[in-house]
Amino acid sequence: MTDQAVDLDERFRAAVAACVPGPGRPADRAIVSGSAVTGTACLELFEAQATSRQLDLAARRLGSDRRGYYSIGSSGHEGNAALAAALRSTDPALLHYRSGAFFVHRARQVPGLDPIRDVLLGVVAAATDPISGGRHKVFGSAAANVIPQTSTIASHLPRAVGLAFAIDRAARLGVPGPWPADAVVLCSFGDASANHSTAAGAINAAIHAAGRGIPMPILFVCEDNGIGISVPTPPGWIEQAFGHRPGLAYFSADGCAALDALTTADAAAGWVRQHRAPAFLRLRTVRLLGHAGSDVETAYRRSAEIAADLARDPVAATARLLIECGVATPAGLLDRYADLGRRVAETAELVCAEPKLTSAAAVIAPIAPSRPALVRADALRTDPLPREPAHSGHPIPRIGAPHRVNGAVAQSDPMTLAQAVNHTLAHLLERDRDVLVFGEDVGRKGGVYGVTKGLQKTFGARRVFDTLLDEQSVLGTALGAALAGFLPIPEIQYLAYLHNAADQIRGEAATLSFFSDGRYRNPMVVRIAGYAYQKGFGGHFHNDNSVAALRDIPGVVLASPSRADDAAAMLRTCVSAARVDGRVCLYLEPIALYHTRDLHRPGDDGWLARPSPAEHIEIGRARVYGEGTDLTLVSFANGVPMSLRAARRLARHGIHARVLDLRWLAPLPADDLLRHARATGRVLVADETRRGGGVSEAVCAALLDAGFTGRIARVTSEDSFVPLGPAAATVLLDEDRIEAAALRLLGAATGADPRRAEARPSR
Repeated sequence: MTDQAVDLDERFRAAVAACVPGPGRPADRAIVSGSAVTGTACLELFEAQATSRQLDLAARRLGSDRRGYYSIGSSGHEGNAALAAALRSTDPALLHYRSGAFFVHRARQVPGLDPIRDVLLGVVAAATDPISGGRHKVFGSAAANVIPQTSTIASHLPRAVGLAFAIDRAARLGVPGPWPADAVVLCSFGDASANHSTAAGAINAAIHAAGRGIPMPILFVCEDNGIGISVPTPPGWIEQAFGHRPGLAYFSADGCAALDALTTADAAAGWVRQHRAPAFLRLRTVRLLGHAGSDVETAYRRSAEIAADLARDPVAATARLLIECGVATPAGLLDRYADLGRRVAETAELVCAEPKLTSAAAVIAPIAPSRPALVRADALRTDPLPREPAHSGHPIPRIGAPHRVNGAVAQSDPMTLAQAVNHTLAHLLERDRDVLVFGEDVGRKGGVYGVTKGLQKTFGARRVFDTLLDEQSVLGTALGAALAGFLPIPEIQYLAYLHNAADQIRGEAATLSFFSDGRYRNPMVVRIAGYAYQKGFGGHFHNDNSVAALRDIPGVVLASPSRADDAAAMLRTCVSAARVDGRVCLYLEPIALYHTRDLHRPGDDGWLARPSPAEHIEIGRARVYGEGTDLTLVSFANGVPMSLRAARRLARHGIHARVLDLRWLAPLPADDLLRHARATGRVLVADETRRGGGVSEAVCAALLDAGFTGRIARVTSEDSFVPLGPAAATVLLDEDRIEAAALRLLGAATGADPRRAEARPSR
């Protein structure tokens, strides 16, 4: 154990031993006159605080012995146990990483849980850790309704707001969820995190929703210890920033004073439960033992500051209250503290012998669960979930019946991609009452491109609704709704706008099943209007072709349809993969193909298609056009019709090409890709994304990894943002470049002069 930890332990024992007992008082009576807090409540608080302290000390010992792997402790923050006392065990909690005392107190309210063993299993990264399975040290428990969070600054706040929104929405729509209708969401974080844009946006979203009359039962708790790693928080800053915001009830308590913490936490939780509106509790704490085990606090803090924090030790303060009020004696509390220490030490020795994760397969098991047969059955299901969905009373379009969008044709007629998405969303909303469609402008306006037009009128504003113009809030709503029993289908208006909120996918959605060993999931399908090639509406923010930031997120499904029939079937597949396997699916819709009708010439209607509700496309399966034996053109999204036009041009040169539409960018359709590559022996990847970090890099790597020995080339857009106007054509892939690249590849492969290729007879 470190010198700091030994000193803290000795100081606590000395402080308790020096206390002078007051007149004896029964534990079931108020601990002080005029208070509703009993001695029993304070004893329970001390038990949780002392247990958390002993767990911190054990974690330091295990780290020093190189048997433990986590040392960010909760010492000084033990006052948060008061929050567990104020809330119910059925209230979902998304916690700050210094929430040891809260976790202990909450876990003890749930029969069968052992918080000491559970925490220590996480410290030693044991595979039997009941929340993460040895993947990360997090405070979490499905039985105790503690949703595991990572230590990313403030990233869990948007999810917490979404969950508060969804608990009420689920009750109103009759969607079964894991929490009672009067539940309160607890979201705790540090004072440094309160300054993060994610926190500011989430708190603003909660206030905004409450201001519109939307129930928002969330208690934000800022555990203010006055310092973020080494950067001080100005005194009074949290109160200045949040204490006077209209629509946000504000409470403040001393987390180092048990009576104040218990009383104020109870008042704050009760206010939220009664008013179904957001509240903010500043819980003043201290940080003991530094930021983490490797932190040398004396390098950036004065000795007097450290000593002042030690003097406010909340565990010692609770012990002092119990002794001076006559509820306990110094010897009794010291004996209990020692007993807890022995139990923690004994448990620590036992958990060190627990098995660890020993294979990559075991580590990644919860990341991307896949049961394709069950997904297929769900995608082709026509029966609704139990109970009919609530809606506005307008007629709901039955599957196979006409439903008009933008004055569109009946479903049995050929459709554009946008029409297919609209009809499929309508059918999903009709079939399953847990489906929500939301985002910026998707409700009244029907989307910037009309893709969601008519859905709100048909299904009502509780199921199809507009959000703030804030992508973090859009995704946070989805993350919370997914936990509450919904199947959310949020829309991000443009791909470029996703990047400012990508951590909600990368750090939150994609990691939850990993850090909870699959006990919590994020079933969701994020619709994203993306790519380039818009006519008359250009510029980078509306024409973004960067998908690299999405493709490398473990477990995320990245779908990219190019035509109507695939769009409908792939959307159904994504929804079913989310429902069945809890998958996070990103559904990239090519804006420029939304309303495209023609393929080769004006009026040919060659890019319309007839979606079938009986069609299913398995994740990771490609689509091939043609049977050409000279060349395989591999593409996706806008590149598919371009490649088909290029293939027609190549046929005039006597070159017969097939076009492979990847359809799925993650996971790539590796088997189909290899089969069609081998069929021709020559592959040209026509990639509308950038040359650096584009999809073509992964395609080429997949072929080489599979042992493909034929010729591979790629033609891509430039490593550039997309400019406004005609200049866009200078940096984007087009069919002329595809044709030229194909001729170069065929010439190099055969030794022929590509300039003479036109003379080659057709076959």
